[in-house]
Amino acid sequence: MSLILDAVAPPRLGRGFRWLLASSWTSNLGDGIALAAGPLLIASETRSPILVSMAVLLQQLPWLLFGLYAGAIADRVDRIRLVVVADLLRAVVLVVLVGSIATGVVNIAVVLTAMFLVGTAEVFADTATGTLMPMLVQKRDLGVAQARLQTGFVTLNQLAGAPIGAALFATGRAIPFGVQVVSVLLATVLVLRIALPPGPVRADVDTHVRRDIADGVRWLLSHPPVRTLTLVILTFNITWAAGWSVLVLYSLEVVDLGSVGYGLLTSAAAVGGLVATVCFGWLERHVPLATLMRVCLLLEVAMHLALALTRQGWVALLILFGFGIYAFVWGALSAAIRQRAVPTEFQGRVGSVYGVGVYAGIVVGSALGGVIAEHWGLTAPFWFAFVGSGITLALVWRQLGHIAHADAAVVDAPAETAR
Repeated sequence: MSLILDAVAPPRLGRGFRWLLASSWTSNLGDGIALAAGPLLIASETRSPILVSMAVLLQQLPWLLFGLYAGAIADRVDRIRLVVVADLLRAVVLVVLVGSIATGVVNIAVVLTAMFLVGTAEVFADTATGTLMPMLVQKRDLGVAQARLQTGFVTLNQLAGAPIGAALFATGRAIPFGVQVVSVLLATVLVLRIALPPGPVRADVDTHVRRDIADGVRWLLSHPPVRTLTLVILTFNITWAAGWSVLVLYSLEVVDLGSVGYGLLTSAAAVGGLVATVCFGWLERHVPLATLMRVCLLLEVAMHLALALTRQGWVALLILFGFGIYAFVWGALSAAIRQRAVPTEFQGRVGSVYGVGVYAGIVVGSALGGVIAEHWGLTAPFWFAFVGSGITLALVWRQLGHIAHADAAVVDAPAETAR
């Protein structure tokens, strides 16, 4: 057992990282279960396309409304305490939802309200959790540490959570959300085991929250590598979401994969991500970071072109499998690079600007994808994505070398907490 633990979370990453990893994986399982059970619960309450689409919007909206505030608060208070409070509030909302389902008083208004409140709590919890990694792990190990966290997301949230959530929902509508409550509470207990110095990471926290947000935005805008990285994730999420928003129709009408086609495509991407967990360490050790980043973004551009051209289901499955591989590598690398470059006292604010860019890109891209497909056909969003991502990559190609080494001037100091 100790050999397995050492392979998953090498001792050099520290005991604090192991508690963080256990908390993250536990939370990911619960979130994955809810990811399947949530839409099923909504469909059991309404068949209105408007209300169903509103549920999707409510999952993204809290980031756009509260993301910057969450980052500023994470830099002002005890970060562990913020995670705990946010998760406990999330558990309270879920308990109320479970009670309403069990007593039969649930309705679509209750479900949508619960989704919005849970999503809001997740913004604060996820933002604060994202600041903990650089406080626990040496800068040189942030890449492998991020890969371990993403492994839990791929395996537990995307692969295991969905079928478990659907099976539990079939047994009883309240059961999957009850299981999510347990996972949230267990994740809270695990994160409390992390040993960090108590209190905020800043000595001076008497400024206004809006001033803190402005300071975080100014820091990002004045740091060319992190600024470019943020613009890349914004534009590439717009182009990616444009195609992904119509993927279910693409699977049915373009590549003719049948009623299970969409599930097969998303599963292929998740399996690709799982494969990437095995090879990430080797890639990070043997391939220059700038080269890895360029290859990942080149493959993204090529994926859009390939999906626009192909009419074969098996080809589309291979493309999505490859997408899962390079998306995992990009996600781990970009998070590690950003965390290496950003000072501890700015991790929450800069990370929240980055997160808002991620979700803003998804919202804008999804809206554009629907409009483009409506007017020019289901492959048109992929042509749009190919051109848009290609132009963006051409513009940032030379800067990617600077992005990859954004922390070059920062000395790799020891981790800031006892292990």
